[in-house]
Amino acid sequence: MKQRFLLPLLSPLALVLASCGTPAVGDSASPDPVALADAPFTVTELGKFNEPWAVAFLPGTDQALVTEKSGRLMLWQQGKANRVVAGAPKVDYGGQGGFGDVVLSPRFTSDGLVYLSWAEAGADDMRGAAVGRGKLVIGADGTAGIEGLSVIWRQTPKVKGRGHYSHRILFSPDGKQLFITSGDRQKMTPAQDMSGNLGKIVRLMPDGSVPADNPWAASGGVTSQIWSFGHRNVLGLQFDADGRLWDLEHGPAGGDELNLVKPGSNYGWPLVSNGDHYDGRVIPRHSTRPDLAAPAISWNPVIAPGHFIFYKGNLFPDWRGEAIIAALGAQSLVRVRIEGDKAREIVRYNMDARIRAVAEREDGSIWVLEDGEGGRLLKLSPKTQ
Repeated sequence: MKQRFLLPLLSPLALVLASCGTPAVGDSASPDPVALADAPFTVTELGKFNEPWAVAFLPGTDQALVTEKSGRLMLWQQGKANRVVAGAPKVDYGGQGGFGDVVLSPRFTSDGLVYLSWAEAGADDMRGAAVGRGKLVIGADGTAGIEGLSVIWRQTPKVKGRGHYSHRILFSPDGKQLFITSGDRQKMTPAQDMSGNLGKIVRLMPDGSVPADNPWAASGGVTSQIWSFGHRNVLGLQFDADGRLWDLEHGPAGGDELNLVKPGSNYGWPLVSNGDHYDGRVIPRHSTRPDLAAPAISWNPVIAPGHFIFYKGNLFPDWRGEAIIAALGAQSLVRVRIEGDKAREIVRYNMDARIRAVAEREDGSIWVLEDGEGGRLLKLSPKTQ
């Protein structure tokens, strides 16, 4: 049976009271950022792109794939000119839409598969995100292409507008399941509507089929894909060292969230938030609905997150196990420490630019992508004593 969740009716007085409480446990204190000159790392520019969105380093090489929002997939190689990778999908570019994520198959060294996400045009001015996979082939002359690209998942339904696609891709630690974030497309109420996959995190098999143990697998159709719901615009998704899934999502005017994601849970959007609507209308706070999952930490003012990792390496030993967040609005790299089911911001480093993505390489170095035209690929290395 398909389930549909309706927004409750609240009086204006109830809405005002709900929005005026004290900050919830886990709220960020918004510390002053550390100047880049005082950060414990040096920054080296190693590439430049046009509106880069995501990066995936090819194992055992000095190469990486970078998506550019306008539609190009680029092959970066340290010390060489960027090359356009042939065979990329046609994207619907505009607003927040365009080319999105790029993720390697867990068995990339043997199967060569690359997973991509993008905004896809539909009929009657409708749009939605799509995820596909194909094989990366790099020739001896350095030319590269994606062969056999096929779509394995789509946002349902397609809607008008060019916002909140989310379309972040992540494999489970064992490589057997594929998670995809699906934004609410700025329509809000679909996040609580179980007949579609907007405002959801979905869980699939690597070929796009549905695992038999998904929370609503027996419902069939799009509903069977859903892992969790009540999400707004999820741009970060990662597993921690203990195998727990976390998401990072944009709030409205306030209330960016880091959430511990559990199967079948409702994260409340748009019923509750620790922020309000952009036009000033208040939204009940998470504390008013203990039946809905509350964030581990929320930010007000927002940081406008772009992506994050859980650091695993040895170059920054004090950072191990922490969430390292790329912040667009705060133009910072934000360190967050996980404390059980809650989280606490430790420090933020002013990067003097909107940071779109962050990645960790095998040697423990941290790499970030700046947002926008001329966005740079930067390597962060620890300062020597």
